[in-house]
Amino acid sequence: MIPGPSAKPLPEDPGPEGRAHVVFPGFPRVPHHRPNRLQVRRYPRIPAAASASSRQSVCGTCKMADGGGGAAAASAAPTPPPPEGRGSRAGWTQRLRAALAGAGVSLWVVAGLGLLYALRAPLRLCENLAAVTAFLNSLTPKFYVALTGTSSLISGLIFIFEWWYFRKYGTSFIEQVSISHLRPLIGGTENNVPEPGSPSGGREADTNRQNLSECKVWRNPLNLFRGAEYRRYTWVTGKEPLTYYDMNLSAQDHQTFFTCDTDSLRPSDTVMQKAWRERNPPARIKAAYQALELNNDCATAYVLLAEEEATTIVDAEKLFKQALRAGETIYRRSQQHQHQSPQHEAQLRRDTNVLVYIKRRLAMCARKLGRIREAVKIMRDLMKEFPPLSMLNIHENLLESLLELQAYADVQAVLAKYDDISLPKSAAICYTAALLKTRTVSDRFSPETASRRGLSTAEINAVEAIHRAVEFNPHVPKYLLEMKSLILPPEHILKRGDSEAVAYAFFHLQHWKRIEGALNLLQCTWEGTFRMIPYPLEKGHLFYPYPSCTETADRELLPTFHHVSVYPKKELPFFIHFTAGLCSSTAMLALLTHQFPEIMGVFAKAF
Repeated sequence: MIPGPSAKPLPEDPGPEGRAHVVFPGFPRVPHHRPNRLQVRRYPRIPAAASASSRQSVCGTCKMADGGGGAAAASAAPTPPPPEGRGSRAGWTQRLRAALAGAGVSLWVVAGLGLLYALRAPLRLCENLAAVTAFLNSLTPKFYVALTGTSSLISGLIFIFEWWYFRKYGTSFIEQVSISHLRPLIGGTENNVPEPGSPSGGREADTNRQNLSECKVWRNPLNLFRGAEYRRYTWVTGKEPLTYYDMNLSAQDHQTFFTCDTDSLRPSDTVMQKAWRERNPPARIKAAYQALELNNDCATAYVLLAEEEATTIVDAEKLFKQALRAGETIYRRSQQHQHQSPQHEAQLRRDTNVLVYIKRRLAMCARKLGRIREAVKIMRDLMKEFPPLSMLNIHENLLESLLELQAYADVQAVLAKYDDISLPKSAAICYTAALLKTRTVSDRFSPETASRRGLSTAEINAVEAIHRAVEFNPHVPKYLLEMKSLILPPEHILKRGDSEAVAYAFFHLQHWKRIEGALNLLQCTWEGTFRMIPYPLEKGHLFYPYPSCTETADRELLPTFHHVSVYPKKELPFFIHFTAGLCSSTAMLALLTHQFPEIMGVFAKAF
């Protein structure tokens, strides 16, 4: 179902699978640089309040109908008149200040010129000017060659640095320094601050809330295994596929799901509580073995070993099966005591999270080992047994497995439930819906035939579904069409960002290739989306405007060797053009002065 253009989305609410780019209250702010690995030994422990509040449900990013009556009522409300005399006096004062501020520059210029004219005799300006003219006339062409050559070299170095800084951080260094340091010195920070009750202040607050809600970092539902996949990649290539920011978010997830306030009553859980905070992988593995020595039925210890010590999917599955036996025993015991105290209820929630996590990873192991029907059964049972945990996005794992089975009718049934206007969207939802509609027409589609006879109803529906998916995440087609190289997906993704595109294409590219003509139809139609949304940062068609914060978050989530895709494409800053022109012009002057010294000397003396 494609929502109409008049619909507006509900703002999303962060849950344990959706975390804002700004870290939760109680967590330390993750720096934008990668610090030295020897500086911090442990991840911070999450407070109980933050753990409890993080288990919230989420709303959708797709557009919902919104009458806007509150805004209209607020704008229609009469504004009380200002007190008599005070408003006129304040307005006269403001006009006077504005007039003085506008005339200040002119007054300073006039005063400076008058001062120079008054001091022309003591300073001997005429004699000094004549001496400078004589000195310039005595200069040889070699001096001008050296001058222009040095200027070209310096401007070239500045140009190279500006280009590197723009490619890495997406902004101009000179412009950033000017705004941050020079603007306060010349009084450029006196901006008009809107009052809390003013309409402009309300609009800015709504915009800030919208940007914050759209720039959440979500747990990747198809994240790989650290030991069996991420670490093997590091062994082969020598590159780190995960960033510090991504691993820090994973540590916070582990503390949220696998710990509770009653862990201090059990020695094994106390050890595991410290293990989830440990930053060094060998130290975490060692702590897991210590927990198993204290309690052989510590399910979270098996989970840690399966995630990080197992070097193959088969070994990870064996450890997860041991964790499942221990987790089911602990879960049944917690169910019997859940009504005794709030602490027992918190322990039951923790044990439920552990059991669901184990079963989900077992389903992913079965999927990777080729037992796809077994994986589908485990996922369906999980969704039926624990429906309140739908925010874990288990349906995205189910969609990928059903696509592998080519059970397109079952895929359509899952989409009918989760591709709803009131539920959060994702690239997996939007692009799978587009794939199903593309499948019905792609084998017979031809651009030449379509240009002659026009598009049929089914082809129009497929093209509209592709445009909807591209509007939600414009980075995906570049990976599906293999215009950009793929990397291992991160453990967390940013919806509508490049990290989500990498995660989706990594698992779903094979499903698009399996359907004949699907990629051809995508290649012919995906760029047409941008004609519908010429200003994506200001106004969207079916979704909210594209958030401007995705580039910063994606640079934190994706490794440095990956070239982050940026949308919309940024224009080169003015200072890059300026330094490039300055470097080229001075280099040309140096060359001309070296080749034609007499002619250039005449021009230099003339000017």
